[in-house]
Amino acid sequence: MNKIAVYLNEHLLGEVTSSKAMRRRFSRDGSVLTITPEIIAFPRITNDIRKVARFSWQLAEKGHPLGLTIRGMGSDTTGAAIGKGMILSTSAHLNNILTLLTKDRLVQVQPGVTFEALNNALKWQGLALPNSPKNERYGTIGGAIATNALGDKGEVSGAIEKLEIVLANGDLIETGRIGKHDLNKKLGLQTFEGEIYRKIEGLLEDNDEIIKQLAADRTRDNIGYKSLALVKEKDGSFDLTPLFVGSQGTLGIISEIVLKTEFYKEQTIAVAVVQDTGMARDITDRLIELSPSVLRTIDGELFRRAAVLGAQASLLGSVEAIGTVIYVEFNDPSDRAQLGKLKKMRKLLNKLSVGMVDSSDHQIDEFEAVLEIGESLRRAGNDDEIALPIIDGAFVPAGRREEFTEALTELTTKHHIAVPLATNVLTGTIDAYPVLKLDAISDKQKLFRLISDYAELVTKTDGAFVSDGSEGRLKANAAWATITEAEAHLYEQLRAIFDPFGTMNPDVKQKNDIRSLVAALRTSFDGSDFVA
Repeated sequence: MNKIAVYLNEHLLGEVTSSKAMRRRFSRDGSVLTITPEIIAFPRITNDIRKVARFSWQLAEKGHPLGLTIRGMGSDTTGAAIGKGMILSTSAHLNNILTLLTKDRLVQVQPGVTFEALNNALKWQGLALPNSPKNERYGTIGGAIATNALGDKGEVSGAIEKLEIVLANGDLIETGRIGKHDLNKKLGLQTFEGEIYRKIEGLLEDNDEIIKQLAADRTRDNIGYKSLALVKEKDGSFDLTPLFVGSQGTLGIISEIVLKTEFYKEQTIAVAVVQDTGMARDITDRLIELSPSVLRTIDGELFRRAAVLGAQASLLGSVEAIGTVIYVEFNDPSDRAQLGKLKKMRKLLNKLSVGMVDSSDHQIDEFEAVLEIGESLRRAGNDDEIALPIIDGAFVPAGRREEFTEALTELTTKHHIAVPLATNVLTGTIDAYPVLKLDAISDKQKLFRLISDYAELVTKTDGAFVSDGSEGRLKANAAWATITEAEAHLYEQLRAIFDPFGTMNPDVKQKNDIRSLVAALRTSFDGSDFVA
């Protein structure tokens, strides 16, 4: 066994291994990339993470950096949950619900808890999280915060009350908004935390103009560390929390989270099938006025792909003529309010001669099969016919979406590839499902050209290439090409403050050598790691 693994096993409560089988298992995440780590650690308590970070820091001081990559269930699709150095997996031990304050509607959890497990536990108390990401079955709380994932209504991170963070040198800090008095105490600390506060304050003062520009731009863009603009309020108060949201473990490691919850309410669901995509847009514009909790549109081509594999969405009947499927949920506190909105929706669709089905006479599982059609395709697809998750999560403003769709048609013609879409109408984010063969050299080359061209297209329509999730490794080059040199330099300075030795998830959220990325591409892709 690796000497470092033996040494750490002697000092941690959790386990550390360098076995070939385990290294191979953790060489993949939910992306199309593969990178084999040297060591895998399964920390049992926060102090284990601190010891590993301190050990890595000390090695780096001596000129032997050991990169650290924090990982939940490994569902990240951008290659941010894999790395050459050491993987710290939270899924084995750091997956507990620590405290539930029902009266205050607060819950304290470890980062490896999945959304499904937490929501199931909260329901027993009549509570639920305000938002859950689309992969809640195997997505962890820590992972969703680290990538700044979106739920159906908005940011998952909106539920954060406070975070506990392990810094690059192993020090432990707690984030939250602090006033001027407490800030002065932080600035006076002769610790790494004090150094960070002093340098962040200086960075904000030295870059006042660009910070104001970032703050004025309301587009939800996760490239780099745009949330730096949210750290300091006009009253002088400070909060480092926004920096760790979407940082993908490059600034620090999330070790505990306190989240706000809300009262749970069973939802009413409805699905409509529309042949004309233009009509689908008009209908969703009207449905937004009903304030649904979920509103999504799904390209009919995804259901036809599923039908070829033998998978049927029984609610929809024949899939041949489907242009767009509209999926809607209402979760108003009052049953009467939900039924009232459902009645208005039915009346609107009847005028347009569009049929709909709802959850009053169908099982919830049937609707879930419709909503999760994209993920189902990745689980059930053939080896060479799986839609790769390479350009998911872009944002396009509603007013530019038609223009974007027309331009995308030209782009897909150029690349000779179909790219059906699924759109979260409430957040404006779009998931795309291109099919490429990773064992074909031509498709490997096409993959990176498609990512670059797609990023450029999204930017031209005033969107954000990285909006649901972060850029990781896979999207970083294309994403950073869309920001200014001044903005990129600002983010590099910020990262150096938290990670002076470059040990925190190296090569993630920064430009990469394209040859290294091509070499890291898998020869096949499947969802076998996340079958649940």
